[in-house]
Amino acid sequence: MTREEFEKIAEEAFESLPPTFKDRVDNVQIVIEDYPTEDLWRGVKAGKHSLLGLYQGIPLPQRNTWYGTSPTVPDTIYLFQKNIEAQSRNQEELRRRIMEVLFHELGHYFGMNEREVRSALRNFV
Repeated sequence: MTREEFEKIAEEAFESLPPTFKDRVDNVQIVIEDYPTEDLWRGVKAGKHSLLGLYQGIPLPQRNTWYGTSPTVPDTIYLFQKNIEAQSRNQEELRRRIMEVLFHELGHYFGMNEREVRSALRNFV
């Protein structure tokens, strides 16, 4: 799959979010890379080929009145295309996996821990 096709699916997944969630996402960029850099995968104790996505930033519930009073770099949600593709058998599964990974990382943005994110995804996707 081309990068453009992958990005389009990720964009469609984001746009499919209910407005109550989508409208609350602020100062977050979604970055698609083939694989995580060594700093990223070592930082989360995962393998280069097993990490599907990663959220880095200040989760929404931790943002106080000080947030944004000075220049603030955007939070980042990484989607690792080659790893997601490697775990998908066909186009339909790939679309679902992109959506799952994006929603998983957005869960961390909304302040959920790993257990809460996994539980929510079982009920959502």
